[in-house]
Amino acid sequence: METAASQPAASSLFRRLLAWRQEHIKEKQFILILSLIVGVFCALASFLLKTIIHWIEAFLTDNFNSTQANYLYLIYPVVGIFLAGLFVRRIVKDDISHGVTKILYAISRRQGRIKRHNIWSSIVASAITIGFGGSVGAEAPIVLTGSAIGSNLGSTFKLDHSKLMLLVGCGAAGAIAAIFKAPIAGLVFTLEVLMIDLTMSSLLPLLISAVSAATVSYFLMGTEAMFRFHMDQPFELGRIPFVILLGIFCGLVSLYFTRAMNATETLFGKMKGPYSRLLLGGVMLSVLIFLFPPLYGEGYDTIGLLLNGASDADWDTVMNNSLFYGHGSLLLLYLAFIILLKVFASSATNGGGGCGGTFAPALYLGCIAGFVFAHFNNHFQLFDHLPEKNFALMGMAGVMSGVMHAPLLGVFLIAELTGGYDLFLPLIMVSVSAYLTIMIFEPYSIYSMRLAKKGDLLTHHKDKAVLTLMSMENVIEKDFIVVHPQMDLGELVKAISTSNRNIFPVTDADNVLIGLVSLDDIRNIMFRPELYHRFKVGRLMTTIANHLNSTDSMEQVMKVFDTTRAWNLPVVDEAGKYLGFVSKSKIFNSYRQVVVKFSED
Repeated sequence: METAASQPAASSLFRRLLAWRQEHIKEKQFILILSLIVGVFCALASFLLKTIIHWIEAFLTDNFNSTQANYLYLIYPVVGIFLAGLFVRRIVKDDISHGVTKILYAISRRQGRIKRHNIWSSIVASAITIGFGGSVGAEAPIVLTGSAIGSNLGSTFKLDHSKLMLLVGCGAAGAIAAIFKAPIAGLVFTLEVLMIDLTMSSLLPLLISAVSAATVSYFLMGTEAMFRFHMDQPFELGRIPFVILLGIFCGLVSLYFTRAMNATETLFGKMKGPYSRLLLGGVMLSVLIFLFPPLYGEGYDTIGLLLNGASDADWDTVMNNSLFYGHGSLLLLYLAFIILLKVFASSATNGGGGCGGTFAPALYLGCIAGFVFAHFNNHFQLFDHLPEKNFALMGMAGVMSGVMHAPLLGVFLIAELTGGYDLFLPLIMVSVSAYLTIMIFEPYSIYSMRLAKKGDLLTHHKDKAVLTLMSMENVIEKDFIVVHPQMDLGELVKAISTSNRNIFPVTDADNVLIGLVSLDDIRNIMFRPELYHRFKVGRLMTTIANHLNSTDSMEQVMKVFDTTRAWNLPVVDEAGKYLGFVSKSKIFNSYRQVVVKFSED
């Protein structure tokens, strides 16, 4: 009874709080307050996720023997993705994979609304997945968590969709800033990857979220960079050609990673039933981790090892816990296999039922690619000596830029992660080279390609962005009078007399569109009553040269209008059944309304 009675009281109190806020706190100031709160909560969520992952991983692997293969690697990953999949299917009962793609979709189609369970479900599922060895990263899940925090906080205070989208961006910026302790990278991620437009009204909230999240993370996890890096050899201008070649190499690695992951995920998507996917994903992942233990989890220990190693003896320890222990001569081959196989380990993790992102795999691959590039040159003495540590650092920026299609993110994230600001110029060179290389082959990032195929991607291209925010269902006009082929001219004239349109769709008994009657085509006979029973609509109608499908994106709709130079086009569903018409005037009116809303800030 007390609980039931307390609910109306709490609701009434909250309504009074909303009214007080609207009266005393301007909306712009309130957004700044909320962005600070979002940043703090993002930092706490990031700390919780990292703590759980490290605790599970340490509990499972602390007693492993580094001098030999450990057969528990064959068991842990399967258990992890099984538990994570079970949690998602039985408790969450919703798809929580591809976190950043879901945020992009929420911005494009759901007006910034993200489901409430995403605040906690991604943390639980990804902690289990990664802690048990899933070869993915914690960053995409925590970005989804942060964005869900921002979205639901804004929804609680009844903010409109433009402010919700801004708070979604604040959550993403705060999550990246918190988990990497990199506030600038958090801001750049939101602008480059989520494609939130940079305006004066959006810049300050994003900065506040990023800085507050990073500050709380400093208190919780210390102020040192995530990867300690000491530059033994400063950058020399004579190495610029090799830096550019490294960028091209990283771009090709990014292309391979993107295409292979997309193909593997498609394969898993075609499989029916969660247990068949678990079987294939679990076997793939377990065997790969058993043969190449550096594929276990996020792989950040391997990154630290390659960035801080000073000799072959240090770098050879990457083969600890494996069948290759003590075979230092195979280091290059060992790392090359990891570059090739990492994508399958990551895809098997998510495809088998686990939950994780591609941030960590991109950093991991980049570090190994940069190291292999330099070490191969030094081992075979092809050119002058190249510092492996520096090139490993630059490789991280290169692959990150290529996979995410975000060169600025690659530069600032790696600089903040490692404190490697002395290599800022070569970081830019590698990032730009990698980005330009992958753009030749793949116009969309690993996150946006799924939405781009469906026409649901919001971009910085203003015209395309406005068209993306429009939907077919909002521009279909249904006030056209439908006629049938067996009707005579007299019945058609009667229909014309009650219509304010000059086009009449003709459908069969199943409402399938079979033709059109234009007023211009029958004007010369419509006032001759003696012909009313001689002509049938089936004889007067014309075939349909062009039509639109209900599933077409607005960009496709505009292309059809431009190609046909038509002013009105009929719309049919997948079965060919008539739905209505779309006119240019209706599109232009809707376009104008969206532009006004899109430009309010």
